[in-house]
Amino acid sequence: GVGYILNKYAEEVRKECPRFPKKIHCHMLRHSKAMHMLEANINIVYIRDLLGHEDVATTMIYVKNSNRLKEKAINELAPKLTDCNSLPDWNKDSNLMEFLNSLT
Repeated sequence: GVGYILNKYAEEVRKECPRFPKKIHCHMLRHSKAMHMLEANINIVYIRDLLGHEDVATTMIYVKNSNRLKEKAINELAPKLTDCNSLPDWNKDSNLMEFLNSLT
């Protein structure tokens, strides 16, 4: 029944937004909820329990899928390599500008 309702409303959404996915599955709701919980820093063990996975290794698939979490971790852990204010003004390098203009 849930799949029927999802697809019914997905058809309505597609009328306004043709790029909306053609196939909607109930599993998408599970995946979305797991990703939201992961992004809210909920312990992976609790997510495993909610999803009913027997082994946390199965739940770890969701960890691999979170690009937003990867970006956040990189931004928090990686040192700033350059200061934007200390970058040179490449417009003043006439040789470089001449070379770049020759490429067009």
